Amino acid sequence: MKKKEQCEVLRQEELLPGIMSLTIRSGSIADNARPGQFILVYSKDHAKLLGRPISLCGIDPEAGTVRLVYRVTGAGTGTEEFSAWKPGDQVLVLGPLGNGFPLEEASGRHLLLVGGGIGIPPLLETARQHVGPCTAVLGYRDSLFLQEEFDPYASVLVSTEDGSEGFHGNTVELLRAMDIQADIVFACGPIPMLKALSAWAQEKQIPCWLSLEERMACGIGACLGCVCRTKETDSHSHVKNARICKDGPVFRSTEVEL
Repeated sequence: MKKKEQCEVLRQEELLPGIMSLTIRSGSIADNARPGQFILVYSKDHAKLLGRPISLCGIDPEAGTVRLVYRVTGAGTGTEEFSAWKPGDQVLVLGPLGNGFPLEEASGRHLLLVGGGIGIPPLLETARQHVGPCTAVLGYRDSLFLQEEFDPYASVLVSTEDGSEGFHGNTVELLRAMDIQADIVFACGPIPMLKALSAWAQEKQIPCWLSLEERMACGIGACLGCVCRTKETDSHSHVKNARICKDGPVFRSTEVEL
């Protein structure tokens, strides 16, 4: 059983209004984490019992640090409090949690990463650790963040809904318009994007893994508070459900119903 641990805030900056980059020191998480996993971050307000799941944007075992890039979602959500933390603050976390992207299956193959909005951060460490050619298609509503950090590891294509940068449209429209080719797909983002991407990958007969985003309670699979529909019966609950926190958050696209 994983245990909560106190970690130290090393630095925090605002990438865009409401988009924060937080680096904390946790040697145990950095040593054991893999791209696509997440941690639970807890409020210092003891009235807020549940942690907030945040994906790992960066993992540095040598420095013993992990980086979180998250969106501030409003007052009372926990993330507003997190955004005020300063270097030296002590924070309570649990992790790493869940199953990450299967990098071993992508090794040596042309990997296509598709991210939408706050689903982009976990793909950065995925691109960094991938061995082989990589294309990253990043979708934004308007303003860009993190895209330049992908440049050393991937060929980057950008789409924006308002057409202010890159391709005017969404990520799947970009894939179709530019006839993007790949051997394997990893993706994270809003459900409508993942659903459209799953259909595109099935048409192209490309294996595809999706990282699902969901509100969570325990984060370890005990409470069944974050389930998704599956095509096969789950051995744990004996219904066609899977626990996103424990069985995911990364699933093969053919395993889940979106």
